[in-house]
Parts: sequence; C-alpha cells; structure tokens
Amino acid sequence: MRCFMSKTESLNIALTDKMKKFIASQSGSGTLYATPSEYVRDLIRHECDRLEAANIRSAIIEGYQDVIHGRTRKFSGDLMADLQAYKKTKSK
Repeated sequence: MRCFMSKTESLNIALTDKMKKFIASQSGSGTLYATPSEYVRDLIRHECDRLEAANIRSAIIEGYQDVIHGRTRKFSGDLMADLQAYKKTKSK
C-alpha cells in the first residue's frame, strides 16, 4: 500500500483549537513544512509507510513460522514451475 497521489483533492476535517495550533506550529517560517497541508500530507505518508512495514514484518514472521513448522519446499530454481506444482498439490 503506497500513498502516491496522482490527483490532489481537498478534504475538510474538523480539528480542535489545540490541534490547529499544533499543526500551525509545525509549518511556516523556520519549520520543515511551508504549509499546514504539507505537514499533514507528510504525516499521512509516514503512516502509510508504517503500515506497509508492519505488513512486511507480518509476512516475514509468517515465513519464519512456516520454516519452524516444516511448511517449506525445496526451490527448484524455477519459481513458476514450483508455484504450479504447489497449486496442483493444494487442489487435491
């Protein structure tokens, strides 16, 4: 899940005064972000990256669990042939 946006659209959200002040303090002169929108977009991109990393970690852990429980196959060097053979054994 990558957060690439090809088209920019507006989204209106309700924020508390405290949240608005915080976002304003993170953008503008002397900060990394020129506008509050830049700051919020960067927060969203970071969250997308965090979720993607969590999904990858889960897949790696699942792979380790497969190894631990003996759910592995020897790789023949031909991934497509191995996948087709695996599908045949799963359909039986």
